[in-house]
Amino acid sequence: MKYIFVSSTILVLLTIASGIIMTYRDYETSKPKLKKVLKFNLFTFIPLMLVALIVLIPDIVLAFGEEQSNTSGLGYLAAALCTGIATLGAGYAVGSVGSSALGAVSEDPKILGKTLIFVGLAEGIAIYGLIISILILGKL
Repeated sequence: MKYIFVSSTILVLLTIASGIIMTYRDYETSKPKLKKVLKFNLFTFIPLMLVALIVLIPDIVLAFGEEQSNTSGLGYLAAALCTGIATLGAGYAVGSVGSSALGAVSEDPKILGKTLIFVGLAEGIAIYGLIISILILGKL
């Protein structure tokens, strides 16, 4: 397991370093190289993480033992999914509303307050997901 963790950490650090180096050099000429490097790292990182999950799943199952039931595990899974999916939805909503609001404010600066309300409503989606996950965890 240590080898998987070390190799994935090295792969991530190499990806970040190659991106930084290629960005600070001439960006237009290094753009195809950067895409090739990122594709290679992506196609090696994902299988590496799948192997790590396959190796870890039996250890996780054996670690729980008899004191915890399936319902508590499903409760934790439900809380994690609730927060994660709500955060993804909020990110998509803020991206759409924020870009539209920026375009509208650039045309008419008087509507800044109205657009901030819409962006705040979009951010509220993540807060609702977090509240529901806290309620789920409170019941466990």
